[in-house]
Amino acid sequence: MTLKELSKAELKSFYDEQMSLLEGFKKKGLKLDMSRGKPSPEQLDLSNEMLTHCLDGDHISENGVDCRNYGVLDGIYEAKRLFMKMIGVGRWEIIIGGNSSLQMMYDVLAKAMLLGVKGSEKPWCKLEKVKWLCPAPGYDRHFAICEAFGIEMITVPMLSDGPNMDMIEKLVAEDDSIKGVWCVPRYANPTGVVYSDRVVTRFANLKPAAKDFRIFWDDAYCVHTLEDDAPPILNILDECKHAGNPDMVIIFASTSKISFPGGGVAIIGASEENINFMKAQMAYQTIGYDKLNQLRHAKFFKTYEGILEHMKKHRAIIKPKFDAVLEALDREIAPLDIAEWSRPKGGYFISFDSPAGTAKRVVALCKEAGVTLTGAGATFPYGIDPEDKNIRIAPTYPSLEELKAAIEIFCVAVKAAAAEKLLAE
Repeated sequence: MTLKELSKAELKSFYDEQMSLLEGFKKKGLKLDMSRGKPSPEQLDLSNEMLTHCLDGDHISENGVDCRNYGVLDGIYEAKRLFMKMIGVGRWEIIIGGNSSLQMMYDVLAKAMLLGVKGSEKPWCKLEKVKWLCPAPGYDRHFAICEAFGIEMITVPMLSDGPNMDMIEKLVAEDDSIKGVWCVPRYANPTGVVYSDRVVTRFANLKPAAKDFRIFWDDAYCVHTLEDDAPPILNILDECKHAGNPDMVIIFASTSKISFPGGGVAIIGASEENINFMKAQMAYQTIGYDKLNQLRHAKFFKTYEGILEHMKKHRAIIKPKFDAVLEALDREIAPLDIAEWSRPKGGYFISFDSPAGTAKRVVALCKEAGVTLTGAGATFPYGIDPEDKNIRIAPTYPSLEELKAAIEIFCVAVKAAAAEKLLAE
């Protein structure tokens, strides 16, 4: 029987049983963490050779650059060659940066506020208001960047194949204070959605009222597949060129979940004109990023195909964890007909929708029982989920044994919160 089919007496008994189970978990003093999408130690071990014999004293790039020294603002060529295919850009359409694509997103937006972007009439901070479109559920750190700069966020619903493009097209055409949109086009955080060809094409053909409108295309999970049949996606830069909007998109990616989050390589892709504009803005900020690390990555992976082979090793570690979470949800929650969740083919998260009005309660019950989750509401601008239902599950970091214990507690918390809500009604 589904939960809604139980009598009040049966529902009260069910609720008491779940709360009793949670009390039992509390007494165990567990400390389990499913809050952030971090690689596990076993995943980090896959790249350890990069720290040992990858360079072996060789610090000269293939075109003679001494990577120990200053220079090469936009990155050494062999690093560019490695990542051009990964994000779908050409030789003059890429910058290799430091270890964090998030930092590069923050930096590009900060420069837009202080200095403007290519085509801006004035720096955005000189405008009366700056607005940004935020597909949600989405990435909490994207929203935090907007908050940090006082940018007004407009929530756009995520659909099964990407953001609501009818809404995006209408908003950007009518309001020139809307300067950009966040996108995670492959295995979106947290829903796992892959943008359809229709969505990518409509993005490329936007007609914004703001002539300096930018699509921030955060392709963080471009090679993070969990299945062999990875869905294809159109090349956004090519589509923008075909639509006559070559400067509208800026692509971001990194090796944070490929090699080392604390010591990876970040990448920006854009039109050659955009790249030249950004390099001019960077010129007084740095003389060049860590070229030794770029060289390490180029020597370790060798080719884009080498990256794909490396990612198969990651998949062997994390897919059983995703499978364990989905199996538990199918077994414990599905028969009760109280929630919905994603079944991603890649990325780092499972998006879970509890009964409306219960997400905060589920997160609180889990915390009391020793399981830390991302805060309810974090996947929406300003941390406000209007229906209080979305919870982001991050299965990658815990061991499989810890994960199974955590998801068991999670399922009990969902049942308890759902029963509590029905009893209150």
